[in-house]
Amino acid sequence: MARVRLFGTTFDPLSLDEACTRVLEWTKERPRRTRIVITPNVDHVVRLSERPELIAIYDAADMVLADGQPIVWASRWLGKPVPERVAGSDLFPALMQGARHLGTRTRVFLLGGAEGVADLGAKRLEADCPWVEVVGTHCPPLGFEEDERANAAAVEAVGRADADLVLVGLGAPKQEKWTHRERARLKCGVALCIGATVDFVADPGLRAPPWMRRAGLEWTHRLATDPRRLARRYAKNLWVFPRLVAAEALRRVSPGT
Repeated sequence: MARVRLFGTTFDPLSLDEACTRVLEWTKERPRRTRIVITPNVDHVVRLSERPELIAIYDAADMVLADGQPIVWASRWLGKPVPERVAGSDLFPALMQGARHLGTRTRVFLLGGAEGVADLGAKRLEADCPWVEVVGTHCPPLGFEEDERANAAAVEAVGRADADLVLVGLGAPKQEKWTHRERARLKCGVALCIGATVDFVADPGLRAPPWMRRAGLEWTHRLATDPRRLARRYAKNLWVFPRLVAAEALRRVSPGT
């Protein structure tokens, strides 16, 4: 299925079920060729408009899913619809449920999160999903990607685990840039760049209630729980994103588009 080009990048028009099916098929590939899945939300789109050098990194990913209801609404209004929002924090639990039918234990590695969070997530995941084998965790220090030894330690930890799925929770756009840069050395099935999902695996109660997610209001829950960090970001996004939608609409009606 052809990708949809919006806001200078591309999205795969896949439902959650379709995305899960494709990712689980990739985990069976031999020899391994590390696949990368990213889930841009409105904040990603705003960043891409300011840092066009990121576009090539996003376009090089094997799967790009719209993690943001405003993106889904805008895609429909612009005549380039993606079927539904597929949040990384929904994708991973769905993959875990789908993995129970594979016939073999799915090997999972957790990378990122605060100190101890990935280890807690590993214990919870193995307790809740006995058909999953957590083959390692690693919490790299802040700025590790710029430190040769710390970066090598992170790459080695992932590479030696031989994981089917690596849950990468380093924050955007660091996680997208890092997996793109180190892709050849990671030696895993699929690297899932899905941010705070490491925290949600460790403590599912951190996520917004299902009704808020269905209504496209998960951002309000996150803002209420972390206003100091997110208030300025969300205010900027609310200002910039509608202008990006308008610019996209103008490009569609202008000659030569």
